[in-house]
Amino acid sequence: MANILLTNKCIRACPYCFAGKEMALSSRKDFISWENIVYLADFLQASGEKHLSLLGGEPAIHPQFVDILLYLIDRGFGVTTFTSGVMSTTTREELEKGLAGLLPDKAHFVCNINNPSQTPAPKSENEQVHAFLSGLGAWTMPGFNIYRKDFDLEFIFDLIGRYGLKKRLRLGLAHPIPGSENEFIRAEDIGAVIERLYSYRDLFNQLHVRPNFDCGFPLCRVTDEQLGWLARLSGRMNFICNPAIDITPDMQVYCCFPLASLNKKSLFEFDSFKAIVAYYRNLQACVRGEIGGIYEECATCVHRAQEMCAGGGACQLVKRMADEAPETILDIVDAYDKAYLPERTGVA
Repeated sequence: MANILLTNKCIRACPYCFAGKEMALSSRKDFISWENIVYLADFLQASGEKHLSLLGGEPAIHPQFVDILLYLIDRGFGVTTFTSGVMSTTTREELEKGLAGLLPDKAHFVCNINNPSQTPAPKSENEQVHAFLSGLGAWTMPGFNIYRKDFDLEFIFDLIGRYGLKKRLRLGLAHPIPGSENEFIRAEDIGAVIERLYSYRDLFNQLHVRPNFDCGFPLCRVTDEQLGWLARLSGRMNFICNPAIDITPDMQVYCCFPLASLNKKSLFEFDSFKAIVAYYRNLQACVRGEIGGIYEECATCVHRAQEMCAGGGACQLVKRMADEAPETILDIVDAYDKAYLPERTGVA
């Protein structure tokens, strides 16, 4: 799925932020233009894509955010917007009015919510989040990024019940950013994180909330009992790290925020969205060929050999290589571009 960044600006400063480096170093335009939105809609439809995501920064900061969202829905896309829920009253009211009468399968939101006691924010921000959930709860799935081992989820279950949010919870691991510093979950702590998530199973069961685990969770750190519980609850755990293609306001592309520094390209170098995905999928395969996974045992793991598990997030592997042998990454990218770029993109 394509992730379109409407803006490089954000209004929060989360300690785990995986986009912080890219936002800070960005010298590009603040907001995506209408011309680029129309071009992307044409490009993605020609590629057969039916769904896309809107991101930022905070996408609701874009002065034409609501118009862009409604335009893409009118073009026939299913649109997921990743938001903090922190937006002006005017934007929220325009959003509620624009979506009135539309079915939630045409557009929905993932509201990334921080625990107010563990990741404090100004009172005004918390009030805006609650106003967003109150008005658009039926359209919204809560999301939570784990960056500390003692995380607390009880507040999210309260929000789901209070505002009628979708009974799914997107759970993401905070990953390291090569060449930068942020708070994240280290490989040796992932097992403890999964065990703590499992400790909330009674609340998940009682409220019929399905946990959706994002990429970066290795299969070997999940017990059979935990997998059985997840299956019975119809939850989802992702053990494969597929490219998440981010498209910037000035039409650059890269493979997810934590890997933004690995190898940016211009969208115009590719003749289809499938070619972009293939390019970054094969580049990731080259990196994984150099370093098997986040644990030593990944090199001989049968689950990794059978492609049931990727051996952890690619960003963790690149971070390790950047710390231990930065020249290796440059060599891999250079060799890959020379060998694969013309073939994969159709560009001579």
